[in-house]
Amino acid sequence: MSQAHRQLKLGTMIHGVGHGWGEWRHADALPNASTNFAYYKDQAQIAEAAKFDFAFIADSLHIHAKSSPHYLNRFEPLTILSALAATTERIGLVATVTVSYSEPFQVARQFASLDHISGGRAGWNVVTSWLSGTADNFGRAEHPPHATRYRIAREHVDVVQGLWDSWEDDAFAYDKQNGEFFSPHKLHTLGHKGEFFSVKGPLNIARSRQGQPPIFQAGTSDAGRDFAAQTADGIFATPESFEQAHEYYQDLKTRAARHGRDPAKLAILPGIRPIVGRDAAEVEARYQQAVDLVSIEDAIVALGRPFNDHDFSQYELDAPFPDLGDLGNNSQQGGSQRIKQQARDEGLTLRQVALRFARPRRDFVGTPEQVADAVQHWFEDGAADGFIILPLLPDGLANFTDLVVPVLQERGLFRKEYQGVTLREHLGLEVPVNRNTLVSEGLAAAG
Repeated sequence: MSQAHRQLKLGTMIHGVGHGWGEWRHADALPNASTNFAYYKDQAQIAEAAKFDFAFIADSLHIHAKSSPHYLNRFEPLTILSALAATTERIGLVATVTVSYSEPFQVARQFASLDHISGGRAGWNVVTSWLSGTADNFGRAEHPPHATRYRIAREHVDVVQGLWDSWEDDAFAYDKQNGEFFSPHKLHTLGHKGEFFSVKGPLNIARSRQGQPPIFQAGTSDAGRDFAAQTADGIFATPESFEQAHEYYQDLKTRAARHGRDPAKLAILPGIRPIVGRDAAEVEARYQQAVDLVSIEDAIVALGRPFNDHDFSQYELDAPFPDLGDLGNNSQQGGSQRIKQQARDEGLTLRQVALRFARPRRDFVGTPEQVADAVQHWFEDGAADGFIILPLLPDGLANFTDLVVPVLQERGLFRKEYQGVTLREHLGLEVPVNRNTLVSEGLAAAG
């Protein structure tokens, strides 16, 4: 797609009481938002009214007493998205499901079911799970090492996609006169036996109208980047600056081409936390509200998460950031290494690092025009194909859709109406041809 015709892709993460530790304390916040269906329904419908591509539900499978409030008490992603499918019509529905602690057959069946329920709007965010405590909840002796988790991911996704192709698109004949419910030669058994999984198949549900749900990923380590570039249709990113975003964007597009993929079909989607005000005074007031919700105590706890929930309270706050050695390499490798590198390069204290990563940055803070300018800059200058909106304040999503989206629409950067129905159509992706149909057609041609 040419630069003149590129359109932003926009998603939002519906994250209950918030992404941090203090957002639930805002005067207007619903303290039970993470298990409040009405809240999720409202957020999804706000995003759909603004013509967003998708709503996204994140997940993890391990908590402890100091986990963020949202993670302590929240809905399971596929369950809440199945409910939201009945209250929305067009917006995509993307769920996080780990490959390290799930079985491919179950995952394939669950996403295929959501895809049918929603009319082809499901998407799978593939994660490998970095918190080692997850193993304790699944009877595992140990958490898989980082490199192993990505080998598991490649095989898991390949098996799931193979199962999604169990039935050719016209396999169900529904021929009442001849008593043929389906055409037997159009049902295919996978018969997979690999390093981590043995799955016979076939799957007991047909392909949906979009063929297969799109794959999302958020690789930051070298192994993660390569897996995302090889496998994903959309990639979530968390850059700290335009320069970081630009480097990541160029690297992932290059890797995609190296794997024989069209880089234009791979959407790089940084997560941003916009704060929008109608004038400078309102901008500052709203920004200060967000800053005031982050205490240093909460920031220290939050900093531990990419380091497998490491306890940073044992260190002196105003001393140089501690030497952590290889800590983090077997959890969120890319994120933890970036934090350590920035702390070394800039000579930051522990307090400075914790607050930098917990408090909102100013990249997307401003009036509607200023925030739209920042979005356009990243989009047109090689740092993003779109964005995931991570609302900071209780009215953050509505504020962005009411004030910024109309500016983006007037500039021709974002749609005013949906042109398609499925998530693949929103993202500009073709329906993948069933691999078994290709084989059948090849055999027929050869015969």
